Amino acid sequence: MIVEQARSRYGPEIAIVLLLSLGQSAVYAIVSLTAKLTADKPLAQQTATLNPTVSPRPYLDLTYQLLGIFFALIPVALALYLLTRDRIFPRDLGIDYRRPAYDLGWGSGLAAGIGLPGLLLVYVALQLGINAQIRPSGLDAYWWTVPVLILSAIQNSVLEEVIVVGYLITRLRTYSLSVVWIVAVSAVLRGSYHLYQGFGGFIGNVVMGVVFALFYLKTKRVMPLIVAHALLDIVAFVGYASLPDSWLSWLSL
Repeated sequence: MIVEQARSRYGPEIAIVLLLSLGQSAVYAIVSLTAKLTADKPLAQQTATLNPTVSPRPYLDLTYQLLGIFFALIPVALALYLLTRDRIFPRDLGIDYRRPAYDLGWGSGLAAGIGLPGLLLVYVALQLGINAQIRPSGLDAYWWTVPVLILSAIQNSVLEEVIVVGYLITRLRTYSLSVVWIVAVSAVLRGSYHLYQGFGGFIGNVVMGVVFALFYLKTKRVMPLIVAHALLDIVAFVGYASLPDSWLSWLSL
């Protein structure tokens, strides 16, 4: 009876957490992709900009960037709080510092294993015309640009891995769902909020979602996933921001 009562409230709870976070991002991503597909230019000639500038005034832009990073993590606090009420603590999700070597080792390995094929997939998708050109950073070059990009990468990794893997899979496992369905829901959600990039971004992130979900179900640790995701984004964001203008113009051809 207690289990049934818990399940009855998990549905609305999951919906609220997702609509405050990555579910909301998925809706906007679908709208963004629709706008791109119905534009005058082909999808491959359009650009999806991550980390855009918000204000031409440097310190106001910095303020907006930091506020955006902070408030994006509030749903993570909410998800962890809701799990804690059911006596499921961050440590139970593998969000702790008990195994730093393990987390860094597996995180680095996952990042390498996913990053290189991911770059190839994006390139192929762009050549096929099913993906927009991805611009990882739209920030101007200030003293705070690289630190903000690193913070943004960490924020993305914490938000996505805690919500889409740790929280969502934990809640879905209370239902009578097979592992295949649990992995599919987590992976498709991950892909859906990347649809603003195009279909290549969707496919690549669904594959990444399958790998990450299976890894979590096997190890019960989110930390290696946070490390892997952070490394991928840091390399993409900071690497792009550090490239010379001549290289950037070549990449956008």
